[in-house]
Amino acid sequence: MIDDFFVFDSVAHVFNFEPKNAYGPAGQMFSNHLYAFHTTLTPEGETRLPPEEFLRQWTIDDIRRMVFEESDTDMLVAMPLPLTDLYHDGLSPWQECAELAARDPDRTVFWGTVNPLEGRKALDLMERQVGEYNARAFKLYNVRYDYGSPYPWRMDDPRVAFPIFEKARDLGVNLIGVHKGVPLGPQPIEHTQTWDMDGAAANFPDINFVIFHVGLPFLDETCWQLIRYPNLYADLAATINFIVRAPRMFAEIIGKLLFWCGEDKIIYGSEAPIFHPQWALRAFRDFTIPQDLCDGYGYPQLTDQAKRKILGENLLRLHGLAPVNRL
Repeated sequence: MIDDFFVFDSVAHVFNFEPKNAYGPAGQMFSNHLYAFHTTLTPEGETRLPPEEFLRQWTIDDIRRMVFEESDTDMLVAMPLPLTDLYHDGLSPWQECAELAARDPDRTVFWGTVNPLEGRKALDLMERQVGEYNARAFKLYNVRYDYGSPYPWRMDDPRVAFPIFEKARDLGVNLIGVHKGVPLGPQPIEHTQTWDMDGAAANFPDINFVIFHVGLPFLDETCWQLIRYPNLYADLAATINFIVRAPRMFAEIIGKLLFWCGEDKIIYGSEAPIFHPQWALRAFRDFTIPQDLCDGYGYPQLTDQAKRKILGENLLRLHGLAPVNRL
């Protein structure tokens, strides 16, 4: 814990950046963009890894050490990636993430992942991930690839997306996250916009949808959606990491979210190992929104109560979990 704040990290990946894992230039571009995030947003005084130490195959032990031993994190979501058309194993293989969760079952939650374009195969994999590996939620990506070319699908598509949501509901899963904003690799930016979240949220009011990366740079659009649908949530993964290098930018992001949707709908995520969790956690614990932004835009202040909810309580509630005592 940071002081008495329980920390539940919503996303860490077991990355495999080995060059042989990537399908050609598109996969390499995706990897290089993630490395650029690491070098650009990691602040002075913290460890910036050279390419050969970052662009490698990360292990389960690497992630456990970074998150549980080297940071004040109490619980973690082991988050796979389904990018099997950019990487042989999807970049963060779901089997590795299931094993990461199995190492510390009281502290780690496994989210499954599928490619909805695969139809029946995706539905069967959902059954397996829930039935055999206790997946508590699913993470989806709207932009798929075919030999490196973008092949998008939408969250409001009755033929592609809705069967996935219905299957999740049948399996007793009511939590689905989706990558939005933060275009990486050869993704056309328009396919990362959040317009399709309205149809998903409206048609499946009993499922909670998490918009990862708060849809950045489409933050204003995301805020207008968050305020209208009680089952939409915003995740700060790859957004909280602006907090040190660009604190005023982060103040506007968190200020807008607090203004529009309030402290109950914002979730913390570290994106380990792109970023070491500890420096952002420490900075967030001490962060306040500059008073001129509160006065000029009406932003609520980031109180200790809001920080507690964002850092852990909101995600615990969405999973129906209670805090785990680390001692």
